Amino acid sequence: MTSRYESKRYRNYVLGVLTLVYAVNFIDRQLLSILQESIKIDLGLSDTQLGYLGIAFAIFYVFAGIPIARLADKSNRRNIISLSIAGWSVMTVLTGAVQNFAQLLAVRIGVGVGEAGCSPPAHSIITDMYPPERRATAMSTYSVGINIGIMFGILLGGVINQYFGWRWAFLVVGAPGLLISLFFRFTVDEPPRGFSEKKRVESEAVPFLRVLKFIAQRKYLVHLSFASGLSALVGYGLTSWVASFFIRSHGMGDETALLGLWLSIGAGVFGGIGTFGFGFLSDKFGKKDKRWYLWMPAIAILICLPLTAITLMLEDRSAALMMQLLPSIFATGYLGAALSVFHGSVEPRMRATASALFFLILNIVGLGFGTFIIGFVSDALTPQYGVESLRYSILFVVSIAGIWSALHFVLGARDIKARGLN
Repeated sequence: MTSRYESKRYRNYVLGVLTLVYAVNFIDRQLLSILQESIKIDLGLSDTQLGYLGIAFAIFYVFAGIPIARLADKSNRRNIISLSIAGWSVMTVLTGAVQNFAQLLAVRIGVGVGEAGCSPPAHSIITDMYPPERRATAMSTYSVGINIGIMFGILLGGVINQYFGWRWAFLVVGAPGLLISLFFRFTVDEPPRGFSEKKRVESEAVPFLRVLKFIAQRKYLVHLSFASGLSALVGYGLTSWVASFFIRSHGMGDETALLGLWLSIGAGVFGGIGTFGFGFLSDKFGKKDKRWYLWMPAIAILICLPLTAITLMLEDRSAALMMQLLPSIFATGYLGAALSVFHGSVEPRMRATASALFFLILNIVGLGFGTFIIGFVSDALTPQYGVESLRYSILFVVSIAGIWSALHFVLGARDIKARGLN
């Protein structure tokens, strides 16, 4: 055990830096959402092609994540994260130089491969730092990086796009990541494995098939994975397409700075409150009954759906902009609880690999299919609904995914009870 991790202040510092890193991760990832209408016009793309970018990113993100996670379970996680930050930052900068769809697809794949080295080792580090009864709160704090990242990505992207063009946005947002990579490498120590359990763990990863079998034999983890993926479909679907919705349905194409401000408040401030709050509540109620770790995410997604429907169907632009703040509170409410359950269920030497498998399902279902299906359905509805096709596509896809997600959370909670874990 290292002396630095005996200090609560240092553990909280590391958690804060990891949250910063995750925010940068999502700034670079979600920048595309506020810029995609400008990119679509400039490069002559369709909604389906924009959807393919999400699938390509997700596929390479999750499949690159598995070997990286295997490495993280037996080697220095800090160094892996530092190199990953540098990798995705370079690819983000290069996005501003693309001239066609093939080049755009290639650099987005590069961003996905780079970002694959962030969360699995970060989750493993956080689990080693915090005991089970504080883990959902810690994971939620880390996950607030999503909201911060989306907030600044949308805000900066909207402002830079309006005044300087979309290409400059990728350069301005991507370049600072190289400095953050060095900052992380030289201010964070690698924590001892098993620190939070007060036991030393050998730095040798468990065989991959054993990890896969371990998860498959626990139905609540399988349900939790698919529930989280479907909740992510709702969240990614909204963050990827809501800017395009306001531009098309409410005529905000020349006001991306204003649009970015409103969407950034929703995703960053309101979303951050929800992400942290639901994780905190899961720890609070989960002390007496573990099923709350799955019930809380189910409650969050079920509240999110009607609020989203109201936002989409409002005809008044100002009312819709204000209304979109509310579903943001609940869209990522599942993250802290889900990650806490997953990491609390596996052995310390499995954690990065288990995290990569969890993110495989979450991102293929959520990020990949979420962005693609909404784009595909929007194109299919265009002959009937014209410019309003995106409105109805989002409403249809998000509603089905959200209800399906809640069902898996409830079934997972039932399995926890059946196993006597509550």
